[in-house]
Amino acid sequence: MMKKTKTPSTVTVNRKAHFDYFLEEELTCGMVLSGLEVRAIRDHHVQLKGAFVTIRNRELWLNNLTLGADTARNIKLMATKKQLTGLIRAKQDGLQLVPVRLLAGGRYIKLVIATGKGKKKYDKRETIKKRDALRGKY
Repeated sequence: MMKKTKTPSTVTVNRKAHFDYFLEEELTCGMVLSGLEVRAIRDHHVQLKGAFVTIRNRELWLNNLTLGADTARNIKLMATKKQLTGLIRAKQDGLQLVPVRLLAGGRYIKLVIATGKGKKKYDKRETIKKRDALRGKY
């Protein structure tokens, strides 16, 4: 008998990421979590707003993840050495590491991060104009 695997479903999305950055490549990473953190994420008590990814001692860290009411946590991310060297190279080229969405489904909880370049104020205004034009407002 074959095991039925769940496809990962999106728990939360960082909506400001697409507004604040020109996003390029995406990478899916695992997360090192405790049981209470897993339960909070599966119950959708999590926000990626204000969260950011850093590289410390050749390790990926997700900073300022809001779990539950008002707790901001720093969580270690799991990536291969090859992926990590690619991210370090992107960081040296001036790109930012932005958490885009959180996936949960089946057994594991994963974070999708993207490399991106920050938008200037005039780029953001242009994005708003395009979005309003698609809605039919002028």
